[in-house]
Amino acid sequence: VVQAFFPGEEGGPAVAGVLSGRVDPSGRLPVSVPRLPGGQPWTYLQPPLGLAGEVSNLDPTPLYAFGHGRSYSGFSWEVPAAAGPVEIGTDGSYEVSVTVRNTGAREGAEVVQLYLHDPVASVTRPDMRLIGYQRVTAAPGDAARVTFRFHADLSSFTDRSGRRVVEPGALELRLAASSADVRHTTHLTLTGPVRVLGTDRRLRCETEVS
Repeated sequence: VVQAFFPGEEGGPAVAGVLSGRVDPSGRLPVSVPRLPGGQPWTYLQPPLGLAGEVSNLDPTPLYAFGHGRSYSGFSWEVPAAAGPVEIGTDGSYEVSVTVRNTGAREGAEVVQLYLHDPVASVTRPDMRLIGYQRVTAAPGDAARVTFRFHADLSSFTDRSGRRVVEPGALELRLAASSADVRHTTHLTLTGPVRVLGTDRRLRCETEVS
């Protein structure tokens, strides 16, 4: 299935290139494709009560989730073993890496996505939120290591008094191929006081490919 949003006057040749195999598709869904009419409206940024459960008899689980996409190639993900519990300050940073290897028979592209899950906060937070991504193109058998530099500022939010803050507590960094296809989870604990952010806040997750 190829979904093309407003492809323009060159859309025909572009879609034909994907369907014929001349071009390896590497796009990822910026929305979710619903499974059932009753599951709408829905967004991957919903709070935990927006997920399927006993709160409602409607199941909002999408047919194709945010970030979903396919390739004519296959990829394996290799994540280094964690050394143990990870603690950083509310002004600290942490690097998480994954090695992506092309296991298919042709060159292809994979999009490595990093999501943040904040299980407990002083205000309702999305169940998970995309904070970084990196497209990786590799020939058959080749591999690339993707490193995300997570800063605590990326977990910040506006509290009930209108301040942008970083709160101490548990977090999860989820390496995923889509919002519904999590490949690895790193557990972090932010320590220290609540930190109020200023205009120098760091809300961009830096990435490196090697």
